[in-house]
Amino acid sequence: MRTAILAAVLAVTGFSSAALAEGMKIGVSWASFQEERWKIDEAAMKAAIEAAGNEYVSADAQSSSEKQLADIEALVAQGVNALIINAWDKDAIGPAIEMAANEGIPVVGYDRLIEDNRTFYLTFDNIGVGRIIAESVSAVKPDGNYAIIKGDPGDPNAGFLLQGMMEVIGDEVAAGTIKIVGESFSDGWKPENAQKNMEQILTANNNAVDAVLSQNDGMAGGVVAALSAQGLVIPVGGQDGDLAAINRVARGSQTVSVWKDSRQLGKAAGEIASALAAGTALDAVAGAVKFSGGEKGVEMNAILLAPTPLTKDNLNVAIDAGHITKEQACEGAMAGVVGCE
Repeated sequence: MRTAILAAVLAVTGFSSAALAEGMKIGVSWASFQEERWKIDEAAMKAAIEAAGNEYVSADAQSSSEKQLADIEALVAQGVNALIINAWDKDAIGPAIEMAANEGIPVVGYDRLIEDNRTFYLTFDNIGVGRIIAESVSAVKPDGNYAIIKGDPGDPNAGFLLQGMMEVIGDEVAAGTIKIVGESFSDGWKPENAQKNMEQILTANNNAVDAVLSQNDGMAGGVVAALSAQGLVIPVGGQDGDLAAINRVARGSQTVSVWKDSRQLGKAAGEIASALAAGTALDAVAGAVKFSGGEKGVEMNAILLAPTPLTKDNLNVAIDAGHITKEQACEGAMAGVVGCE
């Protein structure tokens, strides 16, 4: 999807490939590299930036708002022509945006909303991801006791995902068909924090939990570990298409992993940032729509890519795309998993 964003931008704006090949510098500030998916994003992003004749420079904030601000200041000092920011904390990132704006440096808010109309928002449809997780799990278990394991409280995506989940199960919750018996944020999206949260929910409910909506695959791994320790196998949803999660789907310990093809997102970011560095206006990016779904309702230019749910009925999609090998996906698979026959 949108594999030719840069070509379309060039057609609209009139920038030539030569103009983009002047060796501009694209700075990337990563919030944290703990999830395996960010390395996939980075490889695609770096390739797209270099294909445009530009230089990729980056820093890892290591889950620290203070370090991220220092990182971005250092990138600005290096003379970057555009910034891609994967924000650790939506509230703490404000000074970095001011700094970039004062220097005339365009910013792409990468996968996490920076609610400022001076940034271009690029992500997958995270409300849609939440809907898919809840739809997939509730299709298997349409009633009973649910737990919701949320991501970091400082990440707007946790709210978007919850919004999508409740759009699906809200009526059943109101009717009492589904009961939310535990709902916890997991600091840093860390699997170990999710596991502790799940253990506490199981203890509080004497293990009477029938389904879990986890907001990413790393945390789903922590959830499954807590369930396994109690001898429980129940529907669990997650997202990111982590390799371990895809194998859990094949084994039957996870119901769905919503795959957001990080290669697609990283490539788009590299193309868009290169075009912005060359002078393209935020609202001239091909495929851009107006987005105002944040807490403040700020209208922004954005691209929201469509995710793909991976279940036992279509694991072949990830295998055929080269995201995971059949051997990795299908080790220990239960019978009837499409792609593992």
